[in-house]
Amino acid sequence: MKCPTDGNTLTMSERGGIEIDYCPECRGVWLDRGELDKIIERSVTQPAPAAPAAPAAPAPSSYEHERDQRRMQQDQRYAQASQQPYRKKKESWLSEIFD
Repeated sequence: MKCPTDGNTLTMSERGGIEIDYCPECRGVWLDRGELDKIIERSVTQPAPAAPAAPAAPAPSSYEHERDQRRMQQDQRYAQASQQPYRKKKESWLSEIFD
């Protein structure tokens, strides 16, 4: 059987007594009639596997802490600079002549 998406030959595998056709190139999965119903029935009767515990995040190093502090200081300076009004450049006495 050919993949409807890219035309490659589908590979058939069996998982838990259910035949699944998949494309090794685009990773598309196709089921024959009744196979989705079997999957749904088995998912209802079997309890879901417990999720593995998430690994603890490592403590930030002193370098990362210093880098974060510098970034915060830069952000504060940029925020302060953007709040100050724009100063108009002083005009020279020549600008009065050419008006």
